[in-house]
Amino acid sequence: MALSSRELVEQARREVPEVAPQELRARLAHDGACQVLDVREPEEVAQGVLPEAVLIPRGFLELQVESAIPDRSTPITVYCASGVRSLLAARTLRGMGYSDVASLQGGFNAWKDQGLPFTVPHSFTQEQRERYSRHFLLSEVGEAGQAKLLGAKVLLLGAGGLGAPVAYYLAAAGVGTIGLVDFDRVELSNLQRQIVHTVDRLGMLKTESTAIALKALNPEVKVVEHNVHLDSSNAAEIFSRYDVIMNGSDNFPTRYLASDVAVFLGKPLVDGGIFRFEGQATTMIPFESACYRCRYPAPPPPEEAPSCSEAGVLGVLPGLVGMIQAIEVMKLLLGIGKTLSGRLLHVDALTMEFTEFRLRRDPECPVCGEHPSITEPIDYEGFCRNPNLVVSAPAPAPVLA
Repeated sequence: MALSSRELVEQARREVPEVAPQELRARLAHDGACQVLDVREPEEVAQGVLPEAVLIPRGFLELQVESAIPDRSTPITVYCASGVRSLLAARTLRGMGYSDVASLQGGFNAWKDQGLPFTVPHSFTQEQRERYSRHFLLSEVGEAGQAKLLGAKVLLLGAGGLGAPVAYYLAAAGVGTIGLVDFDRVELSNLQRQIVHTVDRLGMLKTESTAIALKALNPEVKVVEHNVHLDSSNAAEIFSRYDVIMNGSDNFPTRYLASDVAVFLGKPLVDGGIFRFEGQATTMIPFESACYRCRYPAPPPPEEAPSCSEAGVLGVLPGLVGMIQAIEVMKLLLGIGKTLSGRLLHVDALTMEFTEFRLRRDPECPVCGEHPSITEPIDYEGFCRNPNLVVSAPAPAPVLA
């Protein structure tokens, strides 16, 4: 028998329990597992959203809810503007096997009228909606995630082989502020792998050349140029301005220093290295995963760490490793997925084999251990020239950019 829209709503109301705004607020305060689901359209969401709500427009509910809320036993409260569409949406969810679904009585309007807390999301321009439309379709990103990216600040150590692809893709993704630390100038030999630079910018500072490329791709991105040699006098001040650090430097003193300062400031650091046909990447979370000194108490002797001009590097390899680093940065900013924290991913491009190694934090580490002896930035040039000053350990792979 055909039913009118009013009859469909009344049928849904008989099947779906309704929750008053104050009751939902109390439930959210005491039940961390309770999930709020907003099924309004984007233009309605601009008025405000409930805290921690998942945003899926009603028209995409059946297509996206399983990836956003995979556990069908999760307690879910659905809301719309006035509490009508949410009843129908909740009924649909029950039909999909979600066992604990309710609808917010009176919807967002009632919640707001009672003075309960809500947040006003980022207001996207029409150009932004078109540019980031593929992100909006991902429930793990959506408008809330894109707003996080637009407000994020990422620092890239090196604008060379690894920094180039990371910078390019972070700018494309809409990361709002990208800082670049590099004092080198563009050379012809860089163009085999450092994709942000061009022939007409030979001799230009790499930071300036990179900024030109990123602005051409996404004019909204703010690019901050740090044309300095990173050392103990400036590293902490520069790092403190950013949310995530990406290490693509091509020398061991900088890598040790960057790891130390990231630990001191509690900043996550995404580390990568390349050598000939091999690359590696990991993510360091201070006091959760191994820092650089945990992994390598001593640097390799100079003869085991040849320069790029001596050893060579496959031109496309930095792109592969850089993409892994860019994905790690994005996951950290969005708070999604599983990072490489505690894991080192190694790639052999000749065999196209990926190998994963477990990394364990060293409780005796002088930087992040239980009783650290290094508590402020130091310069590592002397340390790297004379690794016999400390107990030797397996040498890190050379890093070329």
